[in-house]
Amino acid sequence: MLFNPRDPYDLIRADEYYKKVCAGQYPFEISRRQPRRTLSQNRYLHLLLGYFASQYGCSAGEAKLDFYKRTCNRDLFERKATNRQGREVKRLRSSAELTTEEMTLSIDRFRSWSASVAGIYLPAPGEEQMLLYAQQEIERNKEFI
Repeated sequence: MLFNPRDPYDLIRADEYYKKVCAGQYPFEISRRQPRRTLSQNRYLHLLLGYFASQYGCSAGEAKLDFYKRTCNRDLFERKATNRQGREVKRLRSSAELTTEEMTLSIDRFRSWSASVAGIYLPAPGEEQMLLYAQQEIERNKEFI
């Protein structure tokens, strides 16, 4: 169950639930939920990825994996795991696993890298005209992205 610690009614419900679980016979787990990236951040990121892909000449998937995750944000996305054979392998996290702060950082890094290294300016969230232009470019190049 999920409870809001700022809601007094939810705190009462959480305490009742905790007592009920403690009285039971099964092990239980208490965990804290970190805020995940917002849907507006996700839409914005995918707009930037699509626009970058249309300007760079690659697919949006390549832009996301090769440039956004591996080049600009390797420390946020790359994780080491052990496979079934006992070998250490690298895997990439999903952007859905990022917190709001991590998502903001990752987008800022991608925008900076894109402008300084790839020579492609990616619009800021408040640049409505440029964001509209980016959407138009994505639509115009949809078959190639």
